Amino acid sequence: MFKDTIKMVEVTRSGFTESIHHGTAVLINSNGEILKEWGNSNILIYPRSALKPIQSLNLYKDGVAEALNLSDKLIALTTASHHAETIHQEMVDNWLKRMNLNENHLSCGPAWPWNEKDQFEAYSKYKTKRKIFHNCSGKHCGHLAVCQYKNLPIKNYQNKEHPIQKDLIQLIEDLSKYKIKNVGVDGCTLPNPLMPLKKFAFATAQLADYIKLNEHSAMAKKIFDSCVKFPEITGGSKSINSILTKLSNEKVFFKNGAEGVFIAIIPEQKSALAVKIADGANRAAEVTIAGLISELEIINSDQIEKIKKRPIKNSTGEIIGSMKWIG
Repeated sequence: MFKDTIKMVEVTRSGFTESIHHGTAVLINSNGEILKEWGNSNILIYPRSALKPIQSLNLYKDGVAEALNLSDKLIALTTASHHAETIHQEMVDNWLKRMNLNENHLSCGPAWPWNEKDQFEAYSKYKTKRKIFHNCSGKHCGHLAVCQYKNLPIKNYQNKEHPIQKDLIQLIEDLSKYKIKNVGVDGCTLPNPLMPLKKFAFATAQLADYIKLNEHSAMAKKIFDSCVKFPEITGGSKSINSILTKLSNEKVFFKNGAEGVFIAIIPEQKSALAVKIADGANRAAEVTIAGLISELEIINSDQIEKIKKRPIKNSTGEIIGSMKWIG
């Protein structure tokens, strides 16, 4: 993988380079034209949670969202890698109650909330991890809701042979014009396809040019609008994808994925930007997406500058280095 990458992020300490993160990125439009490429975007990746906008489209296409009477907030929650802040916990819990289900029906595993304060509160109250705290629990609620609506089995909805997952792979193939040969298992237990970075970016770019999606266009627009309207639901108050989305003034939706994946959906350019960090470092993916967005002049903000170059501090809070975009 490293031969197809370029240096993207440098970490310094006390005046010397301590670490270098390599990666690949591509900006592609809905026609499949590569507008800019960093490294070789033919590398195979698992999109991980950056796939969630497409997963949400698969769940809610064909009028399902309207039939379920889902609010914009619940659509955003379906697309979230949330930090299990109070708002996320309450939304997941209430959604399960609305379906007359409980967290044991979720196929994702138990977890702690993301932020330290929420972790302490969760431990004080429950003394154990919970499935509703899992960052993908909103997406899993969406799966349960659709299973109920379509009268599909709830048990094993995460299995790649389940009708919802078969539909997902078909949708990805239709959007990407790429035949999926290998399907892995994501951290939350749902299927995740192995595919070239540029093909994943191309599939995502279709959501940026939703008019081309014909019968799916209204839902694709609804997903984008919901996520940029409620960015903190899709991540959290300290989530970089939420912060970047908010900085875009509802013009770009940013979504992170595990193992150094990040995407930006950019309707004004009918394009998508996708990033993969070779060593899987999420911190480097955050810096890289901010650096690329700044370089491409998609968002101009002092906050972007602070994300693409961050201070490295010791345990007393003293700044002793930096982590910065160098691509």
